[in-house]
Amino acid sequence: MSINTMSNDDFRALADLIFPDVTQTPADIEAQYPARDLPEGAIVSRFAPSPTGFIHIGGIFASLLNRLMTNATNGVYILRVEDTDQKREIEGGTAMIVEALQRVNLLADEGVIEYEPLAQVGDYGPYIQSERFDIYQVYAKDLVARGKAYPCFLTPEELDEIRDQQQKQNTRAGVYGVWARSRNLTLEQIKAKIDSGEEFVIRLKAPTAPDEKVTVNDLIRGRLDLPANELDSVLLKSDRFPTYNLAHVIDDHLMRCTIVLRGDEYIPSLPLHIQIVEATGTPMPEYAHFAPIAVMDGESRRKLSKRKDPEAAMSYYYENGYPQDAILEYLLNLANSSFEDWRVENPDTPIIDFPFDVTKMTRASSLFDMEKLTSVSKEIIAKYDAQTVYDNAVAWAEDFDEATANLLKADPEYSVRVFDIERGGDKPRKDLAKWNEVEQYYGMLFDELYDTYIPEGFSEAPDLKQEDIVALLDYLIETTSQTITEDKQAWIQRMRDYALDNGYAKRPKDYKKDPDAYKGVFGDVMMVFRVALTGKTQTPDLYEMVITMGAERAIKRFQNARDHFAS
Repeated sequence: MSINTMSNDDFRALADLIFPDVTQTPADIEAQYPARDLPEGAIVSRFAPSPTGFIHIGGIFASLLNRLMTNATNGVYILRVEDTDQKREIEGGTAMIVEALQRVNLLADEGVIEYEPLAQVGDYGPYIQSERFDIYQVYAKDLVARGKAYPCFLTPEELDEIRDQQQKQNTRAGVYGVWARSRNLTLEQIKAKIDSGEEFVIRLKAPTAPDEKVTVNDLIRGRLDLPANELDSVLLKSDRFPTYNLAHVIDDHLMRCTIVLRGDEYIPSLPLHIQIVEATGTPMPEYAHFAPIAVMDGESRRKLSKRKDPEAAMSYYYENGYPQDAILEYLLNLANSSFEDWRVENPDTPIIDFPFDVTKMTRASSLFDMEKLTSVSKEIIAKYDAQTVYDNAVAWAEDFDEATANLLKADPEYSVRVFDIERGGDKPRKDLAKWNEVEQYYGMLFDELYDTYIPEGFSEAPDLKQEDIVALLDYLIETTSQTITEDKQAWIQRMRDYALDNGYAKRPKDYKKDPDAYKGVFGDVMMVFRVALTGKTQTPDLYEMVITMGAERAIKRFQNARDHFAS
């Protein structure tokens, strides 16, 4: 009798023939992974990446959603590494995954939580699929023993031949129906092939008739009516490693996952996964498929691409120095339309406390906007205190900009004071969006970099007479020690008095009405002050910079500027 007509005894004999060393049953495995003792309604979900390349921003997006979903229900968030595709795995890939999650504070409750060396935590592991090899053999043997799966001896050449014939006949590609030739083998023929050393895979024996449908209630997309799977898909490869299709179904069950949240690229294979769940006799989890992050390409949207878009790689954000808080805040803006209103009402609440509801996610792809991310990042950094800015900037610079790291660490106390300029209050300064901009916005406050800004600043000085600029700088040199001791309003008034007493218009409109009556305007006085102090025309608050620098440093700079303009 062939596989199509074998008896139950024949199937059990076939299973023993293929898996002679497998003595456990699924019941034995189940006993090792009991039901979790969690509050009612608690969600157990997992982020399950493969160590086959760099970490995609979409992976962090998926991880964030799983983290928030479980956090909102006092559930469990798992990191499982799906490394059964040994050929595509890259060296250090698992460590890269864990490091990426650590950088954005998304380490799991359970699973792989440390790297160098790798460490796993939890009672439902191992959490690296290659370490669960024996478990998959038990379930595969059980599927064969119950007539749900079978060995397939089709060679690569035969598969190519089948594919060519299907293409000529304009029919669906794959192993099914008449193309599932190994279904016609008898137990004796299978034994002979195994004894002769022929390679084989284990395929699902798809029970579906053509044109049958499967209905799924997706938590994000609602009712899905999909064509049922009719392909005899591979469950175990010839090296006995499982395919994703088998491994994730078994692992999700044994780890007691209640919701499978993943990208919508898995929707076409969902009918197959449901078939495998039914074949193994395990409970059906709930499914939620979210749309990928998209970008504009001309007039149309497309999925954010590893090949085309540098911002697809998480390394892009590390190297440019985006704060982890900004990345997560922005991603949650993409995930849930209600987040922005929640943030307005809860400006200081940690993002992890957002009451995320997966059923409220949009079905459409969210458009990734770097300008919006930059805006979010400025808002985030503006809320940091100076010490937090310093700590983050140094941590980034130690990895990516040694010169800036050395600059900031040379005098930590002064560096913190620099970052404290216009920080706090109702209207904090919002110039810094990422840590690689520290030199751009604050470099002029450090003596080691001041000279690099002088040419730009001095050339942009107001078009005043030489003697007027020199006279102003003499005044600044004489009075800077006084500036350190007076409050800001007194300082501003004194500078206004100087301008009016020395022939400068109070307001631009006064100057425009009678330009010959004035040397310039009050703003020209302050711009000379600015470029002399920093070598730049756009800077933080002048008064705060002088207070931060101290009289000695400021006077030295005014003297340097005077020497330049007097020559």
